[in-house]
Amino acid sequence: MKKTFEKNEPLFCVLLILVYILINSYCIQNFGIEDYRSAIINTIFSIFLITLIIILKRTTYYGLTKVTKAKDYLYFIPLFFIVSVNLWNGININNSASEIIFHILTMINIGFIEEIIFRGFLFKMMAKDNIKMAIIVSAITFGVGHIINLLNGAEIIPTLLQICYATSIGYLFVIIFYKSKSLIPCIITHSLVNSLSIFNVENAMSSYIASAFLIIVPLVYAIYINKNIEK
Repeated sequence: MKKTFEKNEPLFCVLLILVYILINSYCIQNFGIEDYRSAIINTIFSIFLITLIIILKRTTYYGLTKVTKAKDYLYFIPLFFIVSVNLWNGININNSASEIIFHILTMINIGFIEEIIFRGFLFKMMAKDNIKMAIIVSAITFGVGHIINLLNGAEIIPTLLQICYATSIGYLFVIIFYKSKSLIPCIITHSLVNSLSIFNVENAMSSYIASAFLIIVPLVYAIYINKNIEK
């Protein structure tokens, strides 16, 4: 299986992204994020990816390893600020306990899946030929991929803003992975940001400020990491 995968790695990466988009679009349109079926489907997808990575013997290769020299990355403190954005306007608890639990479970899995797909499989596949291009494609693909939200009923302006800050965050995450060799900080941050979205208090002005914050801070932090940490 390993030889078959390595021989057809580009095709596999594309298929993996397409399957992920189709599965989650189906879940959102038919069940919603807070439904137990979305949680189960995404958990199965995560288990599939973990099993595949273990079979391929690529756990370290895809960044499922701890970070060394966390001090060099400012102990990832900027990531905590990024995570906090959904709580800036307070905490909204209008959902039932079961909806909150299933939302969090679904979002933890989505954070893991997207990091493994875009930073793991896609980036590592392209990095073998061109590191700079791999970084650009990983970040842009991750950001533009959120355009699928339009098909799931999202409004245009918020979606465009999401594409912008998702691209910025995607760039930061791929730089963290490239420099530290660990995807764990990215998975944790991504999962927390997604999970806390259920508690977000909607505010038009604050959403623009938050979007600007999520564009600027990841870029500045990524530039710092890129310039100050040896490969």
